Parts: sequence; structure tokens; C-alpha cells
Amino acid sequence: MESVGAEQGQINRSNDASFDIENPHAPLINSMEKELESLSPLSPGCSIYRVRERLRDGNEKAYTPQVVSIGPFHHGKNNLKAMEEHKMRYLKDFIQRTKESMGLYINIVKEKEARLRACYAETIPFSSDEFVKIILVDAAFIIEVFLFSYFKELEEKNDRIFIKPWMKGDIWRDIILLENQIPFFILEDLFDPDKLMVQSPHGDRLSLVELSCNVFKQEMHLKETEDKLKKTCFSKVVHLVDLLRHLYLPSKEQNKRQLQISTTPTVTELHRAGIKFKVASSKNIFDIQFNEGILEIPKFVIRVKTELQIRNIIAFEQCHCTETYMNDYVVIMDRLANTAKDVDLLSKYGIVDKRGDNSEAATLINRLSRGAMYSHENFYFASLSDDLNSYCRASWHEWKANLKQNYFNTPWAVISFIAAVVLLLLTFTQTVSSVISIS
Repeated sequence: MESVGAEQGQINRSNDASFDIENPHAPLINSMEKELESLSPLSPGCSIYRVRERLRDGNEKAYTPQVVSIGPFHHGKNNLKAMEEHKMRYLKDFIQRTKESMGLYINIVKEKEARLRACYAETIPFSSDEFVKIILVDAAFIIEVFLFSYFKELEEKNDRIFIKPWMKGDIWRDIILLENQIPFFILEDLFDPDKLMVQSPHGDRLSLVELSCNVFKQEMHLKETEDKLKKTCFSKVVHLVDLLRHLYLPSKEQNKRQLQISTTPTVTELHRAGIKFKVASSKNIFDIQFNEGILEIPKFVIRVKTELQIRNIIAFEQCHCTETYMNDYVVIMDRLANTAKDVDLLSKYGIVDKRGDNSEAATLINRLSRGAMYSHENFYFASLSDDLNSYCRASWHEWKANLKQNYFNTPWAVISFIAAVVLLLLTFTQTVSSVISIS
């Protein structure tokens, strides 16, 4: 049996060989098979992505670093090379501060190189030494920048970043871009507060998360970070954009349901239907509530940095997350504040805090939703949208609101209306009396 099997195998191999010789496409087949074999397996740890083109169409600069590159995606670009020397100086300060050797930190990054590379959604073309250098320099730079922001006494007179407010602002801007990230775990591996000789003002051991949140609170105008720090599982944070997203997440769970109607009334339409507006006490932007004809919306601060944060969180959600909270938020805000008149009403009630005119603010809100994606089956604001639609469909609400807005909007209007009603009743009474007397 073995000899028969061996003989049959020889026949099959000879047939394959003759097939390869006779098949004119054999070179292409062999080439493609080798290419398939060389494909690296997809990593479950991937978390840093290129931003999709349909999002870039809204604002290309919102995703592209202007001053400093962090990580490999934009490393070496001509317009970012000026910062490379500054980053090396910060690495020097970091090593002197920790009193450790360059070799120790290189070894730490080298040991995690495979895991680091797997965090990026595309193959990194740099050699091992080049890649390790990029990660180490950029990680030390971020840690030092965060320390300088937290401990003002560390700032030096000759520092080229912190003595120039505009430069510092540009640095913060670039640090929160999705394409400009390094994995959070390598920052934590290199960060040791005991070696850095720093301590939290509260007396406890300073954490990298605390340093990061301090930056977001001061520079990104993000409030209530303390409560979020207590509730967030930071062991799952993959990079700074992810950390920023965690600080934005809804403060409470909401029962999700399928969106019944794909449209939502605008603020102007809601106002016409008699709905009242109120700025919510909550600082969490997702806490939009509608009860008994009153729509409460947390204050929405419109700034350039706000747009950058929201855009990059949306880009990250679309590439990585199953729950697209920020996507849903910009969709509902785009529907509510669709025109300058809508923004004017929101500003009147203190809900929108903007710079510039209402038209510019409306355009920015509308622009944020370009490229945003949401699911009808899993829309965070489905209940809110459906409730607003139901309220507006009731004709009584619109009739009552129209009466109030057009006839009872001032004390004199109320007096005039009452006088007209009284005059009408007197006329009717006189007419009836006349008819009775004649009969």
C-alpha cells in the first residue's frame, strides 16, 4: 500500500510540474501565493488608524499635525522637522531627571517593539532601531510636556515651548490627533513618579492618567474630570484620544431603542411647538433631557479645540468602537441647530457658548456631522428624538404656542386681547338683547 501511495504521489507531483510548465499564468499564480503567505496576521491590539477620507473632506487640518509629529505616521515630514531637536532636548531632560541610562529606556521599548507595531493599522516602514528611537523620543517628550504643564516650577526660561503660549497651544492641538498617537502602555512603562521625584499635591503617588487629565482640563476646557477619573477603567485606555473619549462618555446608562423617525425637529420648530429651553446643570454633553415640554441641553462650548477633539474622537469611534456616542451626539446637534436662527435661540438660553456670529456657529455644527455615521437600531438619542417628534405632532401644542408667542408675548398684547374679547362679548350681548326686544 505504501509503494502504491508513493507512486501515486510521484505521478501527482509530475502532473503538477507539467501543469506549471504548461500554464502560462504560473508566474503570476506563484507570485500571488507567496504574497498571501507573507501577509502578517491582523492584530487584536490595533488602535491607531489613518482617518478616513470622507471625514477629511470636512476639515483636513483637523487630523493633520501642524507643529510636532508623535509616532511613526507623520515622522520625517518637512514641516515638522523643526521640532525634532526640541524633542531630543526633552529626552535629555527626561533622562537627567530620572538619573537612568539611555540603554535602560531603549531596552524597555525594544522589548515591546512587536506589541507597539501591532497597535498601528498599517505596516510601519521604519527599521527596528529607527522605530524604537521614534517611540522613545516621542514618549519622553509627551511625559515632559505633561510634567511642565502640571508643575509650573519645572518650566525653564530658555524653554522654546512653554515661554511661548502660541507654541504651547499648537503642541496641545497636535497631541490629540488620532494619527499622532503612541500606545498609552509605553508611556506608563516609561513613567515612574518615584524616579521623576514628583508627587501629587494630594500627597499620593502621581499617575500618568492624572497628568493627562490635567492637560485636558486646562487646555481642552474639559470639566468634571475628577468624577470621570473615579469611574473609568484606565487599564483599557489605548492612547490619549481614547482617554479623551472616556472623559466625554455619558455619565449614566440609557435604554437604547430603534429610531422610529429619521428626522428630528429643529430648535426653531420646537420653539414654535411651545417647547421651552433650559441649559442643563450637568456638564456632560450627552445629558440632554426632555420632560413636560422642557428641553434641557448641557452647555456646548464652540471653539477650535472643541472641533479638533470631537472630530478625532469620531474618527477613532468609526475605526475602533462598537458604541459611537460622539457620532450620535453630532448627529442630534446638527438636527437641532441646523440654521443661524436655531443657534440664536440656543445662545439666548445660554446653551451655546460661541465666538463669532450665529451663522459661523451653525456652519461649524453642521460641518462636524459630515462623515458621521449612526445606526437606526442603536442610536443613543433615539428616545429623545422620538419624544420630540411626538410632541410636535400634537396640533394643540403648536396652536397654544402660536397663541402665546403672537398674542400674549407682551403685557400690552394680553390687555389688548382681553379688551377685544370683552368688546366681542358686549357686542354679542347687545345683539341678543336687541333681537329679544324686537321679538
